[in-house]
Amino acid sequence: MIHRTAPRRALRPPTAFAPVLRPADPDVTDRARLRWRSLSWALLAAAVAGGLSLLGAATPWAGPTAGLESALRAAGCGFFYGLLAFHLQRVDPDDGHLQAGLVGAVCGIRSLGAPLTLPASSPLETPLSWLEAALLALGQQWLPLWLPLVGAAFALPLAVRRWPALRP
Repeated sequence: MIHRTAPRRALRPPTAFAPVLRPADPDVTDRARLRWRSLSWALLAAAVAGGLSLLGAATPWAGPTAGLESALRAAGCGFFYGLLAFHLQRVDPDDGHLQAGLVGAVCGIRSLGAPLTLPASSPLETPLSWLEAALLALGQQWLPLWLPLVGAAFALPLAVRRWPALRP
């Protein structure tokens, strides 16, 4: 006995998903374009912050936290700074104080992830000299962590001026 099978039909996606997949919809293409620009800002800020951190690790005054791990942490913070800066630029492009506050916030977050070595002497013995030594230690340990992020904050507006396609 010979069994005959019916010809197979090609599988088609359900019609419920068809409107989502249409590339002709201008709203979908605009949103996709914004996503790519946002991602490019984030990657640019990450590359600049990571690169500056690696360059800083090669200097003679580099601290004990300098190196590849520090560069990766700086690049991660730069990535999130780039994402936030892009969307902040879209919402309010003329507010420089908000941009500076964002740089300060990301630098603060970067500082929270770093170890801090305070002076060994007791603050009760000589409070003023201990405070001076603590502030000096903060500057020596945190400033190298902040500089790559500040560099990324300066590089993003320069890149937008150089490549207008990056504008939000």
